[in-house]
Amino acid sequence: MKVTIVAEIASNWEGNVTKAKKLIKECKKAGADAVKFQAWRAIDLYDEKHPNWREIKKSELTFENIKLLKDFADKNKIDFFCSSFYPEAVEFLNSLNVKTHKVASRTCLFKDPYSYETLQKEAKTGKSIIISMGMGGDKNKIKKIFSKNKVTFCYCISEYPTAFNKIQWNEAKKYNGFSDHTLGIIAPIVFSVLKKQQGSKYVIIEKHVKLKNSKGPDASSSIDTDELKQLTYHIRNIENMGF
Repeated sequence: MKVTIVAEIASNWEGNVTKAKKLIKECKKAGADAVKFQAWRAIDLYDEKHPNWREIKKSELTFENIKLLKDFADKNKIDFFCSSFYPEAVEFLNSLNVKTHKVASRTCLFKDPYSYETLQKEAKTGKSIIISMGMGGDKNKIKKIFSKNKVTFCYCISEYPTAFNKIQWNEAKKYNGFSDHTLGIIAPIVFSVLKKQQGSKYVIIEKHVKLKNSKGPDASSSIDTDELKQLTYHIRNIENMGF
């Protein structure tokens, strides 16, 4: 079994390129296979009266920063991709030759501006697609859009953080991906063991990751890079278990 471990940086770079680079480097050292950011325009998704508007706006990725961070990830030999929330972001990421596109849970609801257009644009790239289904959404409609792509659906609960006892393991086992928002590293380890027992060949684990002193909007439901190192250590051992 091969487990792809994705370090979801999201807003934990706090609009600071130096922090973003440090996170990329530390995630690589910890053994992650990929780092993931989020390419959105704050005004599309949030009201300017939102209590965290300043932090949200600060964490908005410009195309210039996307290229800068993609180049830095390439130099550090770790895959880079994003959840995209508008079509132009997909086009730009594709021009940088990302291998994968991610669809966030909220995009699956088709309620945000440009959700449908964004998914269509991702489908046309022909690239692999990872899709979180934490908020529900019409799975058949999404499958139809991505009928010609390699798609991995992720079990996900869109609560930050998620209580461990809310995970429905019998449902989770039906997925080849797990986008986890619980505290700590136990849930993705359990998921990996279950998938190993099922005889799965390919599994994706996505986990929010932060620096130790992070204070961003996603920090409360993220593990730090030391915990990420522990997680990758245990998952690599599970990959090689003889059953």
